[in-house]
Amino acid sequence: MNAVLPSFTALGSPWRRALPALALLLLALLALYLPTLAAMEAIWARSGTFAHAYLVAPISLWLVWRRRHRLAAMAPRAEPAWLLAMAPVALAWLVGDLAGVNALTQAAATALLVLSVPLLLGRAVAREIAFPLGFLFFMVPFGEFLMPRLMESTADFTVAAISLSGIPVYREGLQFIIPSGAWSVVEACSGVRYLIASFMVGTLFAYLNYRSLRARAAFWAVSLAVPIVANWLRAYMIVMLGHVSGNTLAVGVDHLVYGWVFFGIVVGLMFYVGSRWAEPDEDLDAPATGAVPAATAGGANAWWLALAALVLAAAPQAAAWQFAHVGNEPAPAIALPDLAGQGASQAPLPLKPVFEGASAIVSRAYADGDKAVFVHVAYYRHQRFGHKLVSSDNTLVTSEDREWNRSASGATTVAVGGRPIALRTAEVLPTAASGADRSHRLEVRQLYWVGGRLTTSDHLAVAHSVANRLAGRGDDAAAISFFLSGAAEDDTAARLDAFVARHLPALEASLAATQARR
Repeated sequence: MNAVLPSFTALGSPWRRALPALALLLLALLALYLPTLAAMEAIWARSGTFAHAYLVAPISLWLVWRRRHRLAAMAPRAEPAWLLAMAPVALAWLVGDLAGVNALTQAAATALLVLSVPLLLGRAVAREIAFPLGFLFFMVPFGEFLMPRLMESTADFTVAAISLSGIPVYREGLQFIIPSGAWSVVEACSGVRYLIASFMVGTLFAYLNYRSLRARAAFWAVSLAVPIVANWLRAYMIVMLGHVSGNTLAVGVDHLVYGWVFFGIVVGLMFYVGSRWAEPDEDLDAPATGAVPAATAGGANAWWLALAALVLAAAPQAAAWQFAHVGNEPAPAIALPDLAGQGASQAPLPLKPVFEGASAIVSRAYADGDKAVFVHVAYYRHQRFGHKLVSSDNTLVTSEDREWNRSASGATTVAVGGRPIALRTAEVLPTAASGADRSHRLEVRQLYWVGGRLTTSDHLAVAHSVANRLAGRGDDAAAISFFLSGAAEDDTAARLDAFVARHLPALEASLAATQARR
């Protein structure tokens, strides 16, 4: 150890030249991307799902410090080729900023920090600390897109387990009723926070306790599967506790407390079992395999490379500033058109979809025989964080809604002017607590209009918005929803599809006229 340290601390060592350049580049990138990183920290602060992210950077630094003796036997070597890897990452940040995708901008900013290491220290050094560098990506709040699917699977398992327990259960979407009361699978029941926390600590545990990639990958898979199954069992046990106790246990705050206690026990058992197969510790005092002797250090000038990296990273920031300061027109004035053969109706909109930050929201009821078809449009212009067409906050019915419950979702296709148009479908029922006639349902059709294009894909809607903005056509877009109420035995779905097929072109023309008035 004593023979290694002098090579690291001696005056004129390659580390003496490379580390200051790396430190200043990292500080400059932190300052340049401070708004992105601050937005990331704000999510940590307000969301219990990502509170663990505060520990990621300190853990990563500690992991690097553990390998200091192996690093000291190596020599940093700046490699200009890594600028080619940083360029698409910087472009990805710009795309994320234009699309208002937090996860993409935050992942890109983190990646620029990580790529600075091989750029100025070389791939050999980066390979030696590859896990600590990769661990930094756990800072990025990512994974909440899994919440709807996890909620659905939790409801599936819970209802099936209750039924197998001999208790009658009636399910509508994410809500179900048993003789002792009604239950709902809401966001807190999805288990996404258990999943993310388990995967982070499981990844760290595997790195510290196993040396082979196969063993580590196996434990990573276990750390993903265990919290999902554990959350299913947790939900089932909470419902059963409530049922057998007459709803005096496992309700209210106890619901969450019991969940975390159970999760802690399960994860503790997972680590205990995993430790039985722990492999011998790595010798961190031995020189790294393939270490480059200090005498052979060389490569490009680290200071010039740091400057080039900073210029490259600043380019998308300048472009984003330019886009943000072009065309700040007032909110669009949008009016839904009169439709041929469809009179006006005074019926109130039965359901208001949630579209956060829309530039304009308008709805209208059209008489269609003895019924009313409702059209709801949420229009977006100059999309940005908190004001964008595609967002996890935008939904047809929230899980906390006490009047409506989405009971089914799907897709269909209608012929509009000879062209097939895909639509999202949903069936919405009144909740038991609403007191409404539950023999009637609300049939729903939805799609996006993005600068003249129609799609039901979130990804295509974002891509079209970004492409239009980069081409100078603006990012005007809208979410269109159609509603029709009817009894279960009615031909509500066919009737609503026919309405969409007849009148979607007129709605498209109205939206295009709104865009033209920019």
